[in-house]
Amino acid sequence: RASLKSVTQWMSCRFYEKVQALHQDPKASVDNPLLAFSLIKRLHSDWPNIVYSDEATENTQALHAGFRDVEQELPGAEDLDGAARGLMRLQDVYALSVKGMVNGVFHRAGAGCPPLYSPGRLISLSADDCFHVGKVAYDMGDYYHSIPWLEEAVGLFRLSYGSWNPEDRSSLEDALDHLAFSYFMAGNISHALSLSKEFLHYDPSNQRVVRNVAKYEKLLEMGTAVSTEPLRRPNGTHLQSRDAYEELCQRPGGQVGLVGECFGSSAYCCPPPHSLLGLLSPQLAPEHLPHLSCSYETNGSPYLLFQPAKKETVQVQPYVVLYHDFISDVEAETIKGLAGPWLQRSVVASGEKQQKAEYRISKSAWLKDTADPVVRALEQRIAAVTGLDLRPPYAEYLQVVNYGLGGHYEPHFDHATSRKSPLYRMKSGNRIATVMIYLSAVEAGGSTAFIHANFSVPVVKNAALFWWNLRRNGDGDGDTLHAGCPVLAGDKWVANKWIHEHGQEFRRPCSANPQD
Repeated sequence: RASLKSVTQWMSCRFYEKVQALHQDPKASVDNPLLAFSLIKRLHSDWPNIVYSDEATENTQALHAGFRDVEQELPGAEDLDGAARGLMRLQDVYALSVKGMVNGVFHRAGAGCPPLYSPGRLISLSADDCFHVGKVAYDMGDYYHSIPWLEEAVGLFRLSYGSWNPEDRSSLEDALDHLAFSYFMAGNISHALSLSKEFLHYDPSNQRVVRNVAKYEKLLEMGTAVSTEPLRRPNGTHLQSRDAYEELCQRPGGQVGLVGECFGSSAYCCPPPHSLLGLLSPQLAPEHLPHLSCSYETNGSPYLLFQPAKKETVQVQPYVVLYHDFISDVEAETIKGLAGPWLQRSVVASGEKQQKAEYRISKSAWLKDTADPVVRALEQRIAAVTGLDLRPPYAEYLQVVNYGLGGHYEPHFDHATSRKSPLYRMKSGNRIATVMIYLSAVEAGGSTAFIHANFSVPVVKNAALFWWNLRRNGDGDGDTLHAGCPVLAGDKWVANKWIHEHGQEFRRPCSANPQD
């Protein structure tokens, strides 16, 4: 009993030390997806194990009762598995090496490119961490992902075999077992046999694995062909534009230098710190980009006379512009604070219904303009720079979205592509325009990629991105197919304002050309 008590105390101290280190070490930011995953796993698995141990139950009733009070606020199994899928999503979209990720390095597999993200302190994953990620893929029948993650788990468990870590919920035998079956399902029977024999070295009495060894040996004796084709990566969301989407997400952001002075001040010259013009066509000289420019805009609005909008034209077709310093730090924090208590898993339109989907991973909330004077002022500012009517029912409430670990939104249109869409329930037509405000900065990833137009816009804190979803004739603009790239490092917050076509008839009139 004394030994059990000492183990419980040691685990408690170790838990507190590790969690406390996340807050005390500025270099160990939870912006790092590996740290975020580790923290979610620790809060879901390790802490409950301590609280519900025999020693804690018998002698630490206050701790036990306190845990029950906050248990609903802690990450659940769905959160932990979602974090594991988030790491696999980052692996795929950014073509990251699994071995590199396990060692805290974010570089592309088989490439000599510099790391996409360089954390201040390297954070590595444990064997148990790798096993959990591999197990999530394994349970989905996704052996493309389970094999590299379980390989890392096996390698790390081998190095530490014989030493006891009370935080581990898995073992070398677990990793060997799952990896062997993954290889069998992938068609590599000889390697499945080798791993199964290694398993029996540690657990010779396991009859299930004994039978597996006999089965594998028989298959090899029968001359069963070993698959030589590499495993194909699953495409669960059936994304047709996956390659183009991922190539855009992988493009380095923040390239500058094509435009001369912007906005005529030291804060916005040569060009502004996050000017996008160099990002769009880095191979072109400035004279070949005549339509891309920066300007101060009042849009004929008295509201903007004393503080014009700092407008950067990003693309002409589709028409996409970025308004720098559109919102202040205080306003951004206020909006995030208002939305925080109401955040729920984001949904997407599916026919006439709305539902959760793997191709959109985020949390969102809706704010009325009566929620706070800051929201009302922001709505007035949007109306001023766009020249559009935002009065109900001509625009939707402000949607605030948070993208955490691996958060993303695969290629989609903001406007409805079917008359059965829930968007038409507002009786104000389709979404004619989008205003997306970046409420935070991220360290890496999170760009907005326009697939057919072949450009991407990095996250620019406090800026607002605007584009038209519909052509003047009311048809959807196919060039506005866009995506929110996964957040590689950081916590991405945006606020979306969707404006509908009714009420804008004289503000954005039809063209004389019916094709426009």
